[in-house]
Amino acid sequence: MNTSKSLSALAAAMTLAFALPALADVTIGVTVSATGPAASLGIPQKNTIELLPTSIGGEKINWVVLDDASDTTKAVTNAKKLVNEDKVDVIIGSSTTPASLAMREVAADSGTPMISLAASAQIINPADAKTKWIFKTPQNDALMADAVAVSMKANGVKTMGYIGFADAYGDGWLAEMKRSAQTAGIKIVGEEKYNRNDPSVTGQVLKLVSANPDAILIGAAGTPGATPQKELVARGYKGKIYQTHGVGNADFLRVVGKDGNGAILPIGPMLVYEQLPDSNPVKKSSADYVTKYEQKFGTASLPYESTESADSGKTSPATSTIRSRSASAACRSAREIRTRGSRTASTSAKLTSTGQ
Repeated sequence: MNTSKSLSALAAAMTLAFALPALADVTIGVTVSATGPAASLGIPQKNTIELLPTSIGGEKINWVVLDDASDTTKAVTNAKKLVNEDKVDVIIGSSTTPASLAMREVAADSGTPMISLAASAQIINPADAKTKWIFKTPQNDALMADAVAVSMKANGVKTMGYIGFADAYGDGWLAEMKRSAQTAGIKIVGEEKYNRNDPSVTGQVLKLVSANPDAILIGAAGTPGATPQKELVARGYKGKIYQTHGVGNADFLRVVGKDGNGAILPIGPMLVYEQLPDSNPVKKSSADYVTKYEQKFGTASLPYESTESADSGKTSPATSTIRSRSASAACRSAREIRTRGSRTASTSAKLTSTGQ
């Protein structure tokens, strides 16, 4: 989840928007999930907009930022308002896959470039005519599913279970995981779904635990990803628990607490930028972004936890640069979350490499 994507979403937006007549103001519309179940993703995305410039190359940039409350219908309404009333040149958003998929219709009908902050490969499916105007910043679920399968195989996993959102995000991850698991020779022995705002998943977890798979993947993003994780731990599940990159943020770690200890997830290079060599192009842009974010919002508000210093929170949110989110096709490594001692997960998560 897991994850807020920005500085070069701006770069892409500018590339598109500067095709307009010289000296005309450029208006960029943003709709993110600053409230609701996906708020742990949308809040840092919204914060990041405040760090972005108000002019580039002599062109004035007008930002119009809306909250869709993690609601697909509201996201579409916001997109229509941005296009029809605010006359934006570019749309950035939304935070979730279901909302982004629904917003594509507005972008396609109006011929407005849209940069999604969500992960599903279906958002930019080249076989879909709507995607002519659509771009996205985070890694595709297809790429990350491959990373999960590689890690599972390396860990000796032969069977796996799946529990994920009952929406386009969860369905997309399940489809991609079936493909990746088959390639890796891993059998899926159980599939369960739940809603983002469900307070309990006891029934689904009991079914999965009874199947006794070697590993279970939770296809979720943000804080709702903690619900199955905590239930699996409570039910004494001893296999490996995997999460998606949609949960790589501080709020998830705060909510999951010590029950997140040992969870494995695929991540992008920005999450571990401090471990990258100085020659890596992601490192400098990541450091610059983190410095600006911390100065304005503090370390506790950063969307992702750090790698080496448990308290520093030095990583980029999903709203970072397009270049940095794709630069290491790389993300084919999985990282293991370890919560140390009795300290809260949101300030003590440590990520260590678990192999390629």
